[in-house]
Amino acid sequence: MLVKTYGSAVQGVNAFTITIEVNVTPGTKYYLVGLPDNAIKESEQRIESALKHHGYRMPRQKVVINMAPADVRKEGSAYDLPIAIGILAASDQLITDHLDQYLIMGELALDGELRPIKGVLPIAIQARKEGYKGFILPKQNAQEAAIVNNLDVIGVSNLKEAIDFLSGDLSIPPLKIDTRDLFQATVHQYTADFADVQGQENIKRALEIAAAGGHNVIMIGPPGAGKTMLAKRLPSILPPLTLHEALETTKIHSVAGKLGAQGSLMAQRPFRAPHHTISDVALVGGGGNPQPGEISLSHNGVLFLDELPEFKRTVLEVMRQPLEERRVTISRARLTIDFPANFMLVASMNPCPCGFYNDPNKDCVCGPGVVQRYLNKVSGPLLDRIDLHVEVTPVSFDQMTETRKTETSADIRERVERARQWQARRFEAFPEIHSNAMMPPQMVKDLCRINEAGRLLLKTAMERLGLSARAYDRILKVSRTIADLAGSEDIKIEHLAEAIQYRSLDREGWAG
Repeated sequence: MLVKTYGSAVQGVNAFTITIEVNVTPGTKYYLVGLPDNAIKESEQRIESALKHHGYRMPRQKVVINMAPADVRKEGSAYDLPIAIGILAASDQLITDHLDQYLIMGELALDGELRPIKGVLPIAIQARKEGYKGFILPKQNAQEAAIVNNLDVIGVSNLKEAIDFLSGDLSIPPLKIDTRDLFQATVHQYTADFADVQGQENIKRALEIAAAGGHNVIMIGPPGAGKTMLAKRLPSILPPLTLHEALETTKIHSVAGKLGAQGSLMAQRPFRAPHHTISDVALVGGGGNPQPGEISLSHNGVLFLDELPEFKRTVLEVMRQPLEERRVTISRARLTIDFPANFMLVASMNPCPCGFYNDPNKDCVCGPGVVQRYLNKVSGPLLDRIDLHVEVTPVSFDQMTETRKTETSADIRERVERARQWQARRFEAFPEIHSNAMMPPQMVKDLCRINEAGRLLLKTAMERLGLSARAYDRILKVSRTIADLAGSEDIKIEHLAEAIQYRSLDREGWAG
């Protein structure tokens, strides 16, 4: 008897339906075709053990299972449940008319229990798009799938529950979640706040500008000056995610299996801080079946690279193109996949190997030329894509022990949101541009006009401070953001002056 069940495969951040055809006929042997990987081929033993545990049997006949389309490679153990259901239906051990109404996915344990799977959200979105009534999956993943409305999400704990539900012997109410209510309830929950930071007002100001314009930023300072603590609080002053951005971000984390057992809608901007031993594939994504890397997991959020010069040169260089294009393309012989990568890069570094080159209280013990060699570990083209260079110095004892309340993240975020509203109106005709940092050169010329006094200031700064030509556009973009924060239509001379000071590493002789 021939029976069809339906599963799904994930490519990139999107899913497509897999038809699992099971045919049980007189004969012997078990055949599994349609380009399955080893995890799927090994499902025979898991399925047989699970069926026996619940009182069913594996047919002692010829069993042919085809996974269509047959020319696309299938990977992972999530096809155990639809294959098992197909075998039971094809061998007349399960009588049901509902197989064509449900997408079925799940990994089986030997005792028939179901284990959680990855990529549930894009699968659920595709199931709704293709008109399926419901989605049968492990109970641990039901919360994630229920984010998708107008789809019956049936969470089951084991194979027996799935069988009884399909045969009509067990009623399982679909899990319902009001996605908008869930989003609104959690969107303003932050784990860190700028109110915890004493002193460092100039660094807070720089991060406020970075958040307002979507600018990349690098902090240079001695160990213990607060670079990491400040970076971790940056997501708390960024504008809250929109529901569309939250779904997009959740989708990427779902594919990577980063949502956890009780995964649900991500309502906060992600903050990713990979260790400096990371490989280039782990950073940008890849693998045989391409998976998103850290830059995609940081989509709509912040990627923090601590101790930037300690990262391998090749790892940093592969990040250059995604920083410009806001996406990363993974190419393989049989397929090409695009992962979104619209993130803010925040980097931190010591100014020299000993760490105290710009410390006002301690002397640097590095020899001649050592500081420059250390800074040269970070290439010019990468620094070219970082708009703000901020020097961080240690907080004094008096500042640390001050009892005066400091500004909260909510206060700063309010100003950032006002500046973003200015930018939203400015770029209304350009849907692919959302912030000042994303302006192409021609738009910078049109939207970042300066008067004669500003032009003379910028010329003087570039000549006296030895600023590079690549700093010119960056200064104009940052000054545009500073003007937006001030509620000014025009870039004034004070906005330019403040923007110029954020190009420390472009100055000739900064490292001695």
